[in-house]
Amino acid sequence: MRQVLFAAILALLLSGCLSVYKVEVQQGNVITQEMIDKLRPGMTPSQVRFVMGTPLITDPFHPNRWDYYYYLRRSNETAGESQRVTVIFKNDLLITVQSDTQIKSGNPATKESTAKPAPGNAPAKSDVTRLRVL
Repeated sequence: MRQVLFAAILALLLSGCLSVYKVEVQQGNVITQEMIDKLRPGMTPSQVRFVMGTPLITDPFHPNRWDYYYYLRRSNETAGESQRVTVIFKNDLLITVQSDTQIKSGNPATKESTAKPAPGNAPAKSDVTRLRVL
């Protein structure tokens, strides 16, 4: 009886050592659909920074392009999920938003947005004033 009790206690103690805790890895900027919906053509970089947060990557060779990257690997998965959103400015006004994942939006990528430019920041007629979500 004593040996069975000892074996049971030993098995119980060692079973805790066999499972390894894996940390959930989350990196970058969390990007929600609400954030994307708030972006409008003609917004200034400071307005975009207020809505989206500080970009993860600002390329010194392309200062008009901001990249927001998000990566999440849950503890029970081996592969993670990632999302990349690129915001492009022209003359310090937002013209394009590109994404590598499908953002839940009613507007197809080729359809022009009905969004109006941000107040006080109307772009010139020659500027592209549509917002594309790819």
